[in-house]
Amino acid sequence: MSGTLNRALLTLVLTPGLSVAGAAYAAEDTLAQDSQPAETAPPAVVLDTFVVQGELTRFSATKSDVPVVETARSVSVETSEQFYEKGATNLSQATSYMAGVTAETYGFSTRGDWMHARGLQLPRYRDSIQEVFGNYNNTRPELYTIEQVEVLRGPASVLYGEGSPAGIINYVSKTPKAETRHEVVAEYGSYDRKQLGFDSTGQLGSEKWLYRLVAMKRDADTQVEQVEDDSLVLMPSISYVPSDATRFTLIAQYQDTDSDTGAQFIPVEGTLNPLAGGGHIDQDVYAGEPGWNQYNTDSRQLTALAEHSFSSQLSLEATALWREGEADYDQAWPMFTGAGNSRYLNQILGAELFTDTTVPRSFYQADSEFELYAFDVRLSGDFTTGALRHETLLGVQTQQVSTQTNSAYYFGGGALSGDFSYVLDLANPVYTGAPDQAVFDAIYSEGPQQKVNTTGFYLSDQISIDQWRITAGLRYDQVSNDTGSDKQEDSQLSTSLGVLYAFDNGLSPYLSYSESFQTVVGTDLNGDQLEPQEARQYEGGVKFEPASFPALFSIAYFDIEISNLDNPNSLPADAAQQQGVATMTGVELEAKAYLGDFYLQGAVSTLKTEDENGFEYAGEPDSNASLWVTWRPTSTRFRAGGGVRYVGSSVSETATVRYETPDYTLIDAMLGYEINSQLDLSLNVRNLGDEEYLTSCLARGDCFPGVRRSVNAKARYQF
Repeated sequence: MSGTLNRALLTLVLTPGLSVAGAAYAAEDTLAQDSQPAETAPPAVVLDTFVVQGELTRFSATKSDVPVVETARSVSVETSEQFYEKGATNLSQATSYMAGVTAETYGFSTRGDWMHARGLQLPRYRDSIQEVFGNYNNTRPELYTIEQVEVLRGPASVLYGEGSPAGIINYVSKTPKAETRHEVVAEYGSYDRKQLGFDSTGQLGSEKWLYRLVAMKRDADTQVEQVEDDSLVLMPSISYVPSDATRFTLIAQYQDTDSDTGAQFIPVEGTLNPLAGGGHIDQDVYAGEPGWNQYNTDSRQLTALAEHSFSSQLSLEATALWREGEADYDQAWPMFTGAGNSRYLNQILGAELFTDTTVPRSFYQADSEFELYAFDVRLSGDFTTGALRHETLLGVQTQQVSTQTNSAYYFGGGALSGDFSYVLDLANPVYTGAPDQAVFDAIYSEGPQQKVNTTGFYLSDQISIDQWRITAGLRYDQVSNDTGSDKQEDSQLSTSLGVLYAFDNGLSPYLSYSESFQTVVGTDLNGDQLEPQEARQYEGGVKFEPASFPALFSIAYFDIEISNLDNPNSLPADAAQQQGVATMTGVELEAKAYLGDFYLQGAVSTLKTEDENGFEYAGEPDSNASLWVTWRPTSTRFRAGGGVRYVGSSVSETATVRYETPDYTLIDAMLGYEINSQLDLSLNVRNLGDEEYLTSCLARGDCFPGVRRSVNAKARYQF
């Protein structure tokens, strides 16, 4: 472990106001779903207004309610109360204190959330159904509609079919409750961020019919001038509960987001590296074109959840999702020229006419859309055969996805042919206007409608014998791809196996093996159909749940290998095109504990990656560490918290260029006061020191600035 990381960990322990003394407020998350709070927990009156109960359910990332401590996999969970307590305002920030998760790989962003784990991006699921396919065709999720966020790390094709070796991020929707409850939440924060939320739930004239209405409206500027982040969400839902054994829920959601793109793709020269004459470019400079840039998205979806218990041993769960959306995306950005933008311009002209902060700009215009139908139904059995107890899952999943993008890409904005009408001096920007629409119409490309149909059958069984927990899974998938020019059929068999032993003292060591796959459409130079990329993971670790206080500690080592990748550089012309292999290895530690008046959450991770060419994966930090502490004095209405986040250095490299982005450390803080049982006030500050940092720089020549200091005040009124 690097000396830099060691220093950061020391900072986590010694930061004033974050030292561990006393013990924390009660209420547990996934520490142990079936254990009880310690006797020293605060009185029930405090719990009435602060509930952070979180647990895995049949619609969670594991499609099971087996406690995390008995699961031979790495799983992290953040409830809504917990991520709001840390000041999260988007999905990326909700994962920033999870072990091994890089929350903001591409810095400040408005187009989406790109959380990475174990070297790769985490695909996005909602209520255990994948929600996003394709790029830049979708709204980003709003936290106000979410009960909790879960990350299942590592290959998960046995449960989900085709997917990333990184794992998945799953978020659980707010659903109707029998208890009548209403709230209004008003927020005001940095960059004139204004947000109003409304959440109402209860019975609809009968205990058999329940409703919930969630609505949110935001009007916000951002740290980049000209970039707004406005959004409207409406999410009504209804549940029919004819008996204790049966529940049907229908959730509708409409979202309209109007914004510009936060990422400006600022050149490496002037950000990571100083300018030729010294100094740096303002990281928050706007490199787009006012009045022309846009990133506006709309989406609509219907989710159906069904649960029915035939008996205490057999139940059925089902999830169905229909979702469609579209995005209008126009952006100007500095042309990717590697090091030295002005040098590139001056070489074209043959004269020193441009400063070292002047860049040619590319202009991109696109309209994208998607539509998704998905269905997942499964039988859950809980039964015994002799000395063995089985918790069995038998399911079938099918989904149909269509995506389409029509676009025009005016690379260099005419600079390649000697037209410098649209260049921009990033030190003193004077905006030029965008090219005429006729320019884009002339190069407009109507992309094909791409369709992917998938059907998978899966079986998983967790067998308990004495203190042993043995989990075995098997899944068969058929995948059909139609790219508009190629049609391809693939099939894949995925397996998983896990063994865990639960000692009486709370220690649970485990070993597991899991697989994933992703289809690759096309043929190699021999004319043979390309095989799916395949990944396998070995994971070993220990989980510890002490009996004396609510807590869960875990440590895991993982080794992932991805095969059937493109040929490495040493074999570019070999007829067999899938001889590349990539690897990821690392260690992840995570701890959550409630100690009297204190709640503590800590994480440390290391990561080593190597792609098929022997290079590190771009933008993946070599280490992460974090610590959050909340102090809630017993029998008072006051609370305070603080956290430290450390993100290690990352690399992006090719055979000719290598950029290393430095590590950084950020501090967050929180104050809260409960005026009475109905009104609660809070103040959050993320990046308290207003650190200026880069999250990653890419070999193509651009960098991604991080999120600057953000202050957010919130008033929550419940009635």
